[in-house]
Amino acid sequence: MAVVLSLEQAPPFAAPLRFFLTAPLFGMAVAVLITVSGEELFASRWTPAALAATHLITVGFMLQIMIGALFQLLPVVAGAQMRRPLATARVVHALLAAGALLLAAAFLTQQAQLFVLAGALLGSGVLLFVTTALFALRGLGADSASVRDIRRALFGLTVTLAFGLMLVGGLAGAFAVPLPQVADIHLSWGLVGWGGVLLAGVAYVVVPMFQLTPAFPGWFERYFSLAVLVFLIAWSVLDLAGWSLAARLFASVVALAGGVLAAITLRLQTQSKRAKLDSTQQCWRFAMGSALAAAVLWLTMSALVLAGDSRPAWFSSLLEETPALTQFVDGSGWVLLCGVLVLVGAFMTAMNGMLYKIVPFLVWLHARNAGGRGTPAPNMRQVLGEPLMLRQARTHFLACALLVLAAFGVPFLALAGGVALFVAQALLLANLLKAAGVYRRHLRASMAAAAA
Repeated sequence: MAVVLSLEQAPPFAAPLRFFLTAPLFGMAVAVLITVSGEELFASRWTPAALAATHLITVGFMLQIMIGALFQLLPVVAGAQMRRPLATARVVHALLAAGALLLAAAFLTQQAQLFVLAGALLGSGVLLFVTTALFALRGLGADSASVRDIRRALFGLTVTLAFGLMLVGGLAGAFAVPLPQVADIHLSWGLVGWGGVLLAGVAYVVVPMFQLTPAFPGWFERYFSLAVLVFLIAWSVLDLAGWSLAARLFASVVALAGGVLAAITLRLQTQSKRAKLDSTQQCWRFAMGSALAAAVLWLTMSALVLAGDSRPAWFSSLLEETPALTQFVDGSGWVLLCGVLVLVGAFMTAMNGMLYKIVPFLVWLHARNAGGRGTPAPNMRQVLGEPLMLRQARTHFLACALLVLAAFGVPFLALAGGVALFVAQALLLANLLKAAGVYRRHLRASMAAAAA
């Protein structure tokens, strides 16, 4: 279904831009942590460094971009006009940025007070945004798949926050919590119920619009997010009830759903009308390939773990002869690898690509709205040149490859991966600042022309 954009309802450029400019700073912080921690970070998913890095990506980089995008998408795509968007964006941005930094510091220092403070800031920021967004969406129909998925993603974000605050209470010593079990549920809701559902809802708009592909299948737009949320609820209830086998089966179904999203998006991209792949398309293909690889890895390793003593004889012999492979299969090595593929390979890469369409588009839109007759708005290609975006994207691809190898069992590559990720995020920040500079120069030229 074609989406009609309400461009006249776009919020001030500063509302989403502050989130987009902050995200690479968190990406650089992750890179520094990887470089400093080195092999320790890849020793286990439960090390303080690994937990801090995970939340710098999810609560820092990803949440900043997702919330920033929603400040733009809600009025333009959904027609939901938020009240005082710039003032709300300032408060939400400050709360989320401070909360993410404090949460990472809490994991690294294990100080209970920092967990409490971080939870208060993040909880306040998320609840303020969700409340404001749902208030703006009230009374709107659900004719658009994107609008439905935005609502469902906000539900997923709220559930993610609830389990996150439960974990904060447990880590702060306020009450007893089965930490590994609740952490897995919290992570699944965050990555799939919030991140995956929102990514799908955004993809329905941006993939056909910017990548010139056919629309997503109608059946997929109608049922994907609903099915994912139903499976997540079933998984969470079964896991908390202690029915581990049934819970693992539903977890596998959720992973399969993520793989289907990646596969369908990849298929649509092969039908693009563009003669040459630009940086955004390359980012999305890399991201969907990473997501598909993570889904296949999850399903394969889950089957091997469930098989236990029923594994094929040749595979059991291979494990006995290869201690490193045994650690990878029976330990947390494959879970770490899945995490790198999903977080860095899929989500960070897809959002990287989206920024290269969203930000130039916003510069053109707001420059057109603010410009006079004698100062035409710069087109999207003038805002950011393709060579700059490709250089940054390919540096990010290199960082992903190095970090995947580090998680796969070559930990000494963590240093190289951290350096490459830092360079990629620094280049991303430089490109976004360049785009913002184009807008500022256009405003100055427009004011000068109006005064002449």
